[in-house]
Amino acid sequence: MRRTRILTAVLALATGLLSGAPSALAADPAPVKLAADTYIWKNARIDGGGFVPGIVFNRTEKNLAYARTDIGGAYRWQESSKSWTPLLDSVGWDDWGHTGVVSIATDSVDPDRVYAAVGTYTNDWDPKNGAIMRSANRGATWQKTDLPFKLGGNMPGRGMGERLAVDPHRNSVLYLGAPSGKGLWRSTDSGATWSQVANFPNAGDYAQDPSDTSGYASDNQGIVWVTFDESTGTAGSATKTIYVGVADKDNAVYRSTDAGATWQRLAGQPTGYLAHKGVLDAKNGHLYLAYSDKGGPYDGGKGQVWRYTTGTGTWTDISPVAEADTFHGFSGLTVDRQKPGTVMATAYSAWWPDTQIFRSTDSGATWTKAWDYTSYPNRENRYTMDVSSSPWLTWGANPQPPEQTPKLGWMTEALEIDPFDSNRMMYGTGATIYGTENLGNWDSGGTFTVKPMVRGLEETAVNDLASPPSGAPLLSALGDVGGFRHTDLTKVPPMMFTQPNFTTTTSLDFAESNPDTVVRVGNLDSGPHIAFSTDNGANWFGGTDPSGVSGGGTVASAADGSRFVWSPDGAGVHHTTGFGTTWRASSGIPAGAIVESDRVDAKTFYGFKSGKFYISTDGGATFEASPATGLPSGDSVRFKALPGGKGDVWLAGGAADGAYGLWHSTDGGLSFTKLPGVEQADTVGFGKAAPGASYQTLYTSAKIGGVRGIFRSTDKGASWTRVNDDAHQWGWTGAAITGDPRVYGRVYVSTNGRGVIYGDTSGGGTTDPDPGPTGACAVTYKVTSQWPGGFQAEVQLTNTGTGPWNGWSLAWSFADGQKLAQAWNAEAAQSGTAVTARNVGWNGTVVKGASVSFGFTASWSGSNTKPAAFRLGDQSCTVT
Repeated sequence: MRRTRILTAVLALATGLLSGAPSALAADPAPVKLAADTYIWKNARIDGGGFVPGIVFNRTEKNLAYARTDIGGAYRWQESSKSWTPLLDSVGWDDWGHTGVVSIATDSVDPDRVYAAVGTYTNDWDPKNGAIMRSANRGATWQKTDLPFKLGGNMPGRGMGERLAVDPHRNSVLYLGAPSGKGLWRSTDSGATWSQVANFPNAGDYAQDPSDTSGYASDNQGIVWVTFDESTGTAGSATKTIYVGVADKDNAVYRSTDAGATWQRLAGQPTGYLAHKGVLDAKNGHLYLAYSDKGGPYDGGKGQVWRYTTGTGTWTDISPVAEADTFHGFSGLTVDRQKPGTVMATAYSAWWPDTQIFRSTDSGATWTKAWDYTSYPNRENRYTMDVSSSPWLTWGANPQPPEQTPKLGWMTEALEIDPFDSNRMMYGTGATIYGTENLGNWDSGGTFTVKPMVRGLEETAVNDLASPPSGAPLLSALGDVGGFRHTDLTKVPPMMFTQPNFTTTTSLDFAESNPDTVVRVGNLDSGPHIAFSTDNGANWFGGTDPSGVSGGGTVASAADGSRFVWSPDGAGVHHTTGFGTTWRASSGIPAGAIVESDRVDAKTFYGFKSGKFYISTDGGATFEASPATGLPSGDSVRFKALPGGKGDVWLAGGAADGAYGLWHSTDGGLSFTKLPGVEQADTVGFGKAAPGASYQTLYTSAKIGGVRGIFRSTDKGASWTRVNDDAHQWGWTGAAITGDPRVYGRVYVSTNGRGVIYGDTSGGGTTDPDPGPTGACAVTYKVTSQWPGGFQAEVQLTNTGTGPWNGWSLAWSFADGQKLAQAWNAEAAQSGTAVTARNVGWNGTVVKGASVSFGFTASWSGSNTKPAAFRLGDQSCTVT
């Protein structure tokens, strides 16, 4: 299924929503009471959900690997838990584009060093230039160098690469291939400063669609990969031979043999194709190249695979299938570092019936396929698929042969064999990372098992969120994968919303007094754009579209579920009683308005469009414009009515060049009061009232007191508490927010590529009791990396008792004022010097004699004394 991932943030940019400067109209001289709280943040598990265009293994340290996503940041592999740790959650609102990662590079000389080239769009959708992020502690903390041009992590051609590379002998030298005709760039000081390689002869000339006036498809894809020949250098000296791939069908590959001083087009190279990848087997002297007629990641109708012999300059066409038989391009490309001569490639754009993976053990002389036909349409697979950890990857489909479900994949541009383990391979798709740990079975005639290897990597773009007062705690509307019903936030749901299966869900709602009734709307190539559920979103049935509907728009359910109001794309606002078999046009409200419902009065609905608030008291049949003035003039607005409070409406939104902030109405939208001190606000939601409070808790993604963040108020906005911190910002969080009506303090936050984030207060916010295992314990505490102002540590906790633990909570104190920054494989919180680390859902059970490990980063100054004592519940642990 083809899925074009254009960020929700693009629309916000068009109206100025993402500008960092507050408007004079939005400013208020009244002081605002601002506090902070310590929260534990994690994802509502989906596991994957987006395109992974790059996977990179370190060549000198076992089990060190990184993955990059097009809009959701970068990740580091954690071998102990077989999971991924997010590395760019610290990217803030103003730099939201830096969650798009166009390339990542790990340093084989100093494995602690990692680099990311970031930026989401090269056209004006992203207002900022790209940057190089550099880390000396494996991505725990970063330094940034801004570039004088833009980078495009979500642009066409993003699966080619890697554009960023570290010299394997002189690791202070890096190269970056730029898009947009900006050429080749080099750093000689470990990424701190960059300059253009002035004598590089070709900046590229290929664009997906030169006529595209938006600049998205018409951008020159530029320099697309850099590959060093490690056999031509010695430690401490710059590698002499460097290959560079260029988006130019006639001049795709260049080489330098003097460490970048001069460059020449490789003679005799194939023409008519783009070289997506260039991977070198230095031992055999072979440069392998995967070619396609398009830049990807969606397109590609023809392709070839070539081998260049570096010692003789000989080119050999080693394509796994004849060019005439291809209906796809080649992109994924890898070699086995343990078995030189073994090479693999993917047919990345083979959408139907499936992608294909090819393998050769004789340097491309002969190939075998991951699957082949026996007698059409029947297939024989060399592999088995096990998606039990992410069962939604079947898409709820029941295809006819030769299609199968789950598919082997699509958009398979990232393919890597572990350089230390010939049995382990990972590859990225448009929805997940798949992998195997018994790849050797391919050659022995057995079958190898393909499983998702994506735990911890969350890459959905969130459009809407709902937390009903009963039933599932979370319902989500997502890009690309539709949305999910979470009955347990720590577990992957069995299936996305189906019947119908929207490619993107744009809006959803439930009946406040009858939460089993749920409605969602979204985009679909063919079929209805609206669906209903009468069992809290567990099962669905499609509705009927009014004439002209082209997209989901927004939808609202009456408080009792008796009627619905829908504002779809392509048609005006409509209303219906029952489940949408007959729709009638609403009057008095413009097309494209955002619609919501009163949460008490089943006949009252609200709308907003272009600065005007609209009210209906007859079930959405007619609307009248409110006399309220001073509201945001554009359409970058989200508003909600308070559950249990008739006519109690909160509205957030605006733009830097006009009204911007948070407004409150207690008379059903006839008048609004702007809250003082809230300079900018983009979302608003409600959750369970604080203990002793009579009014529900407010949540917003906003700028308050000069600080951008996620905020909570327990007193109707009189005072605010920031609940996130600078390490947990997730770029753009402006689509949706909601509290949990059953758990005080819990908040669900939308992101644009990092999935659904939820947070609980470290002092509460959970209905689960603190685990308190009994029995003896042992702790090993190790500082694995330290740098000025910060360090990384790993803790191993061992059950030395006589019985199993069903949940654990480990406590210690820092003696020198160290402060936690982030943790993985545990929920960690700090109050003063006291630190508590609890199990996450999947590692709570620890049997006798077994161990569990987790890690964290923290700041320090002066001294960094290790903790002397640890307690597990009421037990003191032996420290080793």
